[in-house]
Amino acid sequence: MKKICSVFRSSKKDEMYLYVDKTEKMKRVPDALKEMFGAPVHVFDMLLTPEKELSRVDATQVLEDIRVKGYFLQMPPPKEDYLLNIHQDRPETGVR
Repeated sequence: MKKICSVFRSSKKDEMYLYVDKTEKMKRVPDALKEMFGAPVHVFDMLLTPEKELSRVDATQVLEDIRVKGYFLQMPPPKEDYLLNIHQDRPETGVR
């Protein structure tokens, strides 16, 4: 199975992406997801095959979700622990 996909980034959430069939575009993406996602910003189109290596997602899962649901939503990666702790107490300054 292979498909030409369009990839869009969210205008509302950093590092959130939607993969859709290029011929269908956003037609099968639910309205609630479109609202949460914001205005889609086209990033690129690509030929997607099960063998294609993607940086954070499995190509087979992307293809299956597009076939079944009409889209694949790539969520932002989890924040690193040290980033979550940036605003905790700093004993050396006493600043919270």
